[in-house]
Amino acid sequence: MTNKDTNQNLNMISLRERLNVKNFVVTTEINPPKGPDTTTVLEKASMLKNYVDAINVTDSAGANMAMAPITIAHYLTTLNINPILQITGRDRNRIAIQGELLAAHALGISNVLCMSGDSPADGDHPEAKGVFDLDATGILQSLEALRSGFDLSKSKLNAPADFLVGAVVNPGAKDIEKEITRMQQKIDLGAQFFQTQGIFDTNQFESFMEKITNFKTPILAGLILLKSAKMAQYLNDNLFGVNVPDKIIQTMDASDNRIQTSIDISSSIIESMKPMCSGVHIMAIGWESHIPKILQNTNLT
Repeated sequence: MTNKDTNQNLNMISLRERLNVKNFVVTTEINPPKGPDTTTVLEKASMLKNYVDAINVTDSAGANMAMAPITIAHYLTTLNINPILQITGRDRNRIAIQGELLAAHALGISNVLCMSGDSPADGDHPEAKGVFDLDATGILQSLEALRSGFDLSKSKLNAPADFLVGAVVNPGAKDIEKEITRMQQKIDLGAQFFQTQGIFDTNQFESFMEKITNFKTPILAGLILLKSAKMAQYLNDNLFGVNVPDKIIQTMDASDNRIQTSIDISSSIIESMKPMCSGVHIMAIGWESHIPKILQNTNLT
């Protein structure tokens, strides 16, 4: 059986095409279950199907053990949903990474997001040993090889494996010039789109975008749905490169309807970012049911 036999429904517009033709692309993400039952996560994906262009499937996010993302990504293709398979270097060496990418391609999964991965010490198995044979750039190199019909050892494959390759960038990095240099390296290694860390300070994001005007690679700005002022403060203290302005924290703290306030804040941020980038990547963290309202508010449905 060839990958053509297992490919996505021909009526579904690929993420590659959407990035080429749409003014503003919307992606979101879901976490595979911690257990064998996929019912809830697939119901969540089905609810979002008509609102987003693609759905990331995380790879044991936060180094917390969960079902392998390739399974959920494959199920998404059967629902005519574009999956973006996240793959990290934390749990696999280069042999396993390349093997998993080939398996994904055979299952009709053609969108991949390359990440280094969180430290196991931060997750629910702190005694686990991280592999980190390849970091994000190493995974990009492996994809570049597979797309050319070879593996990393330069052995020839029986056919090239074509992927749409994504990477991550942090507009809030302290050393922004170093971050931009690393971004250029990722582009040179074949990155075709970027998703960013969560954006709350749109002025900071605008400054970042002005620094990369010569880059033509689509940027999807990250958006984290705030659930409380306490969560906002936690993000500031613990999530590298995230800057939730005091005004937003105060607004959340004073709210007597946190859900509506979060929707309003998220809608406002998207409206501000629309002229700056190619799309938004929404990280709802359990509040996926509020994504449709945000997109309706911003005329993105």
